[in-house]
Amino acid sequence: MYDVKSKTATEFINHEEILETLEYARQNKSNRELISGLLERAKDCKGLTHREAAVLLECDQDDLNQQMETLAKEIKQKFYGNRIVMFAPLYLSNYCINGCTYCPYHFKNKNICRKKLTQDEIRQEVIALQDMGHKRLALEAGEDPVHNPIEYILESIETIYSIKHKNGAIRRVNVNIAATTVENYRRLKDAGIGTYILFQETYHKERYEQLHPTGPKHNYAYHTEAMDRAMEAGIDDVGIGVLFGLEGYRYDFVGMLMHAEHLEAAMGVGPHTISVPRIRPADDIDPEDFPDAISDDLFAKIVAVLRIAVPYTGMIISTRESQKSRERVLDLGVSQISGGSRTSVGGYAEEEPEEENSAQFDLNDTRTLDQIVNWLLDLGYIPSFCTACYREGRTGDRFMQLVKSGQIANCCQPNALMTLKEYLEDYAAPDTRQKGEAVIAAEMQRIPNPKVKARAEQYLEELVHGKRDFRF
Repeated sequence: MYDVKSKTATEFINHEEILETLEYARQNKSNRELISGLLERAKDCKGLTHREAAVLLECDQDDLNQQMETLAKEIKQKFYGNRIVMFAPLYLSNYCINGCTYCPYHFKNKNICRKKLTQDEIRQEVIALQDMGHKRLALEAGEDPVHNPIEYILESIETIYSIKHKNGAIRRVNVNIAATTVENYRRLKDAGIGTYILFQETYHKERYEQLHPTGPKHNYAYHTEAMDRAMEAGIDDVGIGVLFGLEGYRYDFVGMLMHAEHLEAAMGVGPHTISVPRIRPADDIDPEDFPDAISDDLFAKIVAVLRIAVPYTGMIISTRESQKSRERVLDLGVSQISGGSRTSVGGYAEEEPEEENSAQFDLNDTRTLDQIVNWLLDLGYIPSFCTACYREGRTGDRFMQLVKSGQIANCCQPNALMTLKEYLEDYAAPDTRQKGEAVIAAEMQRIPNPKVKARAEQYLEELVHGKRDFRF
């Protein structure tokens, strides 16, 4: 039985409810009155239910689909403005005991080069990332209790936060590791992590178990209920996602929204972020083996409907996607992107030799961080390296209240501009710096609160003279 507040995975992600939702969406895909009404109601920026969103996703009316895109852009602008948060993944280890059929880290793969960074190697990687200008990392590691125990993850976090190089510092470490216990989540919380990220991969239980035939990740319930345990342990910000292409996109789209609704209903706050990766080529993984892979047009529609359905959440797109694909979805809903990324274990401090391939997936966007910042500026965005909310305690329900009320812009806009200024002063190429200064000058005029504007102007001037890390 479907129960959004239940702590049992098969009840809050209920198979029969998803099937009924998909049938309802099919029956109403041409129902202009219903769809127009949903779009009109969604303008209040309070979101839609999983069933309502499924109808929008299924809609076959061209003019209404265009209205959806327009509305998604308006909602994105209202909550996030022109700001795009920058981050980079840092792969600590690709040792893994799971048998996931879509990931080259699976334990049967004898072709991939197995690696695990030492603390000294982590230091070198972090310095290289700081020298690019990064302030926010997402830690990645395979599941292996011998090679990658929780103690190794905690030590690595402590190492990362301890490194100060020139004007560089990593100010927020998000963590994407396997589902674990409440006690281990408490330890991650105490270590000062930002967001705990865990992708469901697919919400279809039978398909999930087929894709994860061996290893601890085979346990669907333990994996699906991980966010409840993380939040019980005090981690305020969690990030969910599916890997589109593993199962029918409609099923996983609905399941992911049901998960967001569950967290809001049962834990008091929905997901801080939603990620939207697609299956990509990797060492011994061929996307052709997954017939449910989705097109660029469909991918863009999924992003747009997600933005309408869960307007408050950050949305992440990685370097799995090409420059063209990323550009298309930026104004439809995406608010965070990676830049200058490596998906190998190591590779920032020194490029990985081709014969030592340890990458989880192939990159589609191989530009440097500065090239991506320059590109975003050309598109009219503000590349933001801000981590202020996390460091000021604006997390969980406190963050969501500010986002839903629209008040977060009073903090985010000046913080984004100040962190962009830091980047321009310390790391940018001359052309990027020139473009960035013009964007800052223009965007400063849009800060409505005169006191905030005056303080921001003062801080920007102090940044020129060598001071760093101002925040509202």
